[in-house]
Formats: sequence, structure tokens, C-alpha cells
Amino acid sequence: MTIKFYNSLTNQKEDFVPIREGEVGMYVCGMTVYDNCHLGHARAMMAFDILARYLRYQGYKLNFTRNITDIDDKIIDRANENQETIDDLTERTIASMHEDFLKLGLDLPTNEPRATDHIEGMINMISKLIEKGHAYHSEGGDVFFAVRTFPEYGKLSNKNIDDLNPGSRVEEDGSKKDPLDFVLWKSAKQNEPSWDSPWGLGRPGWHIECSVMSLENLGKHFDIHGGGPDLLFPHHENEIAQSECASEHKFANYWMHSGLLKINGEKMSKSLGNFAMLKDLFTSYHPEVIRYYLISSHYRSSLNFDNESLDQARSALTRLYQAVSLAPSKESDFHDDSVKEFIDSMNDDLNTPEALSILFRLAKSINSCQDTHDQMMYASTMRELGKVLGLLNDSPEAFFQYGANLTDEEISKKIEERNQARDTKDFQKADQIRDELAAQGILLDDSSDGTTWKKS
Repeated sequence: MTIKFYNSLTNQKEDFVPIREGEVGMYVCGMTVYDNCHLGHARAMMAFDILARYLRYQGYKLNFTRNITDIDDKIIDRANENQETIDDLTERTIASMHEDFLKLGLDLPTNEPRATDHIEGMINMISKLIEKGHAYHSEGGDVFFAVRTFPEYGKLSNKNIDDLNPGSRVEEDGSKKDPLDFVLWKSAKQNEPSWDSPWGLGRPGWHIECSVMSLENLGKHFDIHGGGPDLLFPHHENEIAQSECASEHKFANYWMHSGLLKINGEKMSKSLGNFAMLKDLFTSYHPEVIRYYLISSHYRSSLNFDNESLDQARSALTRLYQAVSLAPSKESDFHDDSVKEFIDSMNDDLNTPEALSILFRLAKSINSCQDTHDQMMYASTMRELGKVLGLLNDSPEAFFQYGANLTDEEISKKIEERNQARDTKDFQKADQIRDELAAQGILLDDSSDGTTWKKS
């Protein structure tokens, strides 16, 4: 079965056909490094980590470029607030990002370019756009892209150019020829970093960064461009416009966007103050639990966050680790039917919920069969397929012990909650509490005399 991806450019699933057979070029918009990463960031990065892992699993040679925006209004403002240099802020935040991503099991990209290392390329692209009549140097000193010189503007977001407003992320400026025009180069302001250019001292606009970093790492035409849903317009729309006007060539063939992560129905974001920092979550949850939670829904769907969801993810992942722990830890042949079903699921636009269900069927087979060879086969298959999803990479013992710091009083309270759930026949909640305790190394033993516990 051919791999199919949902292409935001055409609003439909399409067969994936790379430009060069056996090779894939992929660009993903990365982090703006002014603060530590929260779960909403991880949601988008996880979607493309799964994509990268699966493409490699299918044998593709992948050139995966994920940028870092290290100059931006938010970075400048935060450095001023902290009374530190921009370099100190960005270096510290990049190190923190790498630490969080490593814990989450996100594979490193092939290239991780920083915007400030590509200023010359940005100046060159802007100069080319001015020469071709697609950009202009305004009276205020900034350089703008003239949106109406690109008739296809709006083709990604399905917006009619005559119905558009500038949008929340496009700055209003009286020196623009058209309110829709967006900035390519910002003239220098006092006490802000700047670079020399044909238009005087200044710094690049946000959109031009990704066009140049993708061009210089992947070429003017590549296979996949990805990012979060909030980037589709205007950021990705603007990338297409300036890139295709500069190169006179199609930019990217497939555009892929992850779904939003919400809290109480609202987008998780620092500006709204409704975010969960990854570092805080790691204190209570094994990183694979967070990973499981993020891939338990399809990458394009919205995902609503609460602690109960993470507890459910921990219970589910505990069942998989418990099954793997029952089988001898030796390599074996794979269960071919399960591998085929897994591939069919992932070929269908990375259907991770269906792929996870195959792992659970394998776990059920381990739990029910008596033959040691069959158990090893099912467990080997689980571990192999789990690698593609970034799961089951830890030892069961280490997973069960992660965060096992409950006091005896807290354990007794959990057991009491479980007993109440059993009395009211809420067996789903009772099982969830049992699995939650097991994930922290607390094993329960039910008898006619009550429930006792021990640490594994």
C-alpha cells in the first residue's frame, strides 16, 4: 500500500511520491527560543518526529531540517525583561529545548539552522524580490512584500485575497502600499540588534527566515513542509508567496499541519497563560507517557489536555510494558500479520491510534498464550513497532520505578479511592488507579482480607 498523507494545499489525502526516488526533503518550522517548551510545542514537534521515524522505517533517506528562530520581537522583549543579553537568553533556551526534546525521544533533525546564521541569504532573497517587482523599500525604511504581485496568494489557506484582512500577526504600517503587504526587512530601532543591508541597518522579518533556511538546506523545491496549525496563515502562505516569486518554481509539494492542543477548549499558549511546561510534567510522568498521550490521537485532530488524560495514558502504557515484561527478553521472528496491519495504519496518513491498537492486540496475545516462543515473537514485534512510535524503549523495571515517590499515606488514599470505585462498580476507574500505582512501582494484591501493596 502506498503511503498517503493529507496535503493542506489540496485539502485531501494524496499518494506520497517524492521528488527523488528513495529520498525525502522535509522542512518543519521549529521553535522561537524565548522561553522553555510547553506541551503545545511538543504536540507539533511530535507529529513530525513520528513522520520522520516512519519515513526512515520505510527506507527513505531523509533530509529533515527544523529551524530555530533566534531573533524576534519576543526574544528581544524577554531579554530586556530578564536584563540579559539576547545570546545568553537564546543559548540557555536552546539548551533547555534540546534537553526536553531528548527526554521526549524526539530524534535530532538532519539540520537545525538558526536564523541569525542566514542573514546574508535573506538579504539576497529580498534583493531578488525587489528586482523582480515583488517587494519595495518603504518610506519608513522597512522592506515589504507586495502581496498582490502574486496572483496565487491564498492558495494554501483557501482565502480570497480581496476578502483578507492583514491578520493578527501582520503588523500595521502606514508606509505599506497595501494593508496585506508583509515585512521582509525591519529598519533598525534603538537598542535592538541589527545587520547591515542595502537598505541600511536592520533585521529580517519572521517569514523570510524559513524561506531562506529551507532553500539553503533543501533547495528551492522539496517534498514536505510542516508545522503547527497556527502557522498555516499567514506564515506558510507568506513563505509560499515570497519563495515562489523569488525562484519562479514550486516551493513544497506536500504541506502538513498538526492539530491544536487545547486546555478547556482554548489553544495552549504562553500568551493565554494556560500552558503546561514539559519540565514540570517530567517530574510526575515518564516521558514516554507524555509521548503516548500525544500520539494517542491522530496528529491532525485537536487534543484537549488535563491531568486525567495523562493518567489514562500512563495506565495504557503500563499495560504494554507489563505485557513485554512477561516474555523472555530475547529477539525473535516478528508476527508478520501485525507488522502488515501496522504499516497499513501508518500508511493511512500516520494513523497512530490504529497503530497503537495493534500493540495492544499483541499485548493481549502475550497475556493469553502459554508458548514461550510465541510470547517472544509477540514481544519482539511490540518492541520493533514501538520503536517507530518512540515507545517501549525503556526497560519495564525502569518504567515502573519512574517517579515512584508516593508516601505510604498517599498509597493508602489511592487504594481507598479504588475500593470505593469497585463498590460502585466503576471498574474502569478502579483499573486506572491500579495501573497508575503499577506505573510507579506499587503492586496491589486483593484478597478476602482486603488489599495490600508492595513495591516492585
